Parts: sequence; C-alpha cells; structure tokens
Amino acid sequence: MSTTDTRNLRFNISLVGVGGQGILLTSDIIAMAAMHAGYQVKKSEIHGMSQRGGSVISQVRFGPKVHSPIIPDGQSDVLVSFERTEALRWAHLARPGAKIIVNNMDRIPVSVSSGLQPAAQNVDARLAAYPGLILLNANPLARQAGNLRTANIVVMGALSKYVPFEEEHWQAAMQERIPAKLLDVNLRAFTLGRTAIP
Repeated sequence: MSTTDTRNLRFNISLVGVGGQGILLTSDIIAMAAMHAGYQVKKSEIHGMSQRGGSVISQVRFGPKVHSPIIPDGQSDVLVSFERTEALRWAHLARPGAKIIVNNMDRIPVSVSSGLQPAAQNVDARLAAYPGLILLNANPLARQAGNLRTANIVVMGALSKYVPFEEEHWQAAMQERIPAKLLDVNLRAFTLGRTAIP
C-alpha cells in the first residue's frame, strides 16, 4: 500500500491479548515502522494484574499530527488480538467496519482463571458476527517459520497488509528492535503472516 494514500489521516491500532504473547514488542515495532514511514507516533500500554498471564492492551496512533496516545472506544481502525477471547473482551475498541485480526487460539488470562473477570461465552458465534473479522492460524505459521514464539510477528505480518507502510519500513523496524540472532526467524514469520492475507 502506498504511503501517499493516507498521509493526511490519523490511524489507530489497538493490540490486545495476554501477557507473555509479545504484544509490547509488536507495538514497539509498529511504532518504529510508522516513524520510518514518516509519521508522528504515540503509543500507550496497560498491563493486567500480572506481567505474564494478565490482560495487556497496547495502542499505537500515527498520522501527520498525533496529540494523545489514547484511542477512544469505538475508534480503532484495526483491532489486533493475540487470542480469541480477548478479541471479544475488547471488541468495543473497534470502529464500525474495522478490521479485527485474531490469532485463532485460546489462552485464558489470569484475570479470568482467578475469577476477577467472567469467561467469554459463545466465542465462535460472537466472533463470526464481526464482518471485518480475520481469523489467522498464526501458531502453525510460526512453527513453519522455525519458532512458535514468533506467532506475534506472524500476526503483525497480517496487520501489515492493512496499514500504509512499505515492507522496508517494517524490516527496518524489526532490525532495530529484534536481536540479530533472532532476526531471520522473525523476518520469515512476518513474511508468512503477510502472505497469508490475499
């Protein structure tokens, strides 16, 4: 997608999931890619009750001018969820017609298993009600890339088809944020996620 198409627009991405799924790394790379593409960027994050296992939300906003890192409810252009039930929990963040990219797996956060939040019900039917839903089998693609822990990068590769950055912006951001010894497997994961979207 050409960066000139949306140069004057503000773009909002919300990423949700469970601690330990690489959400914060993913949002860092998105923010860096946006900067490489010439946008002003703001990013925020909210950690759940524990660093690993609690709900995590990170939001990235970019555009010619961005004043606040917080995306109001119902204004995310893309909602990215690293597992299915968190997609339902945070679906109110997405604007009408938004793309909702979901890793097709279930990982119950500590807040649910401890009884602080209710478990999601009728997950399949409720997800299917969103016209912008994209269910992505990221875990098998991550294994194909060579490391299951790159599932977040597979998801980010899918996201890359819906934001106005060129592929070299993503590659530059990954080179800056990912250790050199892990870069190749992550680049493969990114490509597999990107090519999974027609």
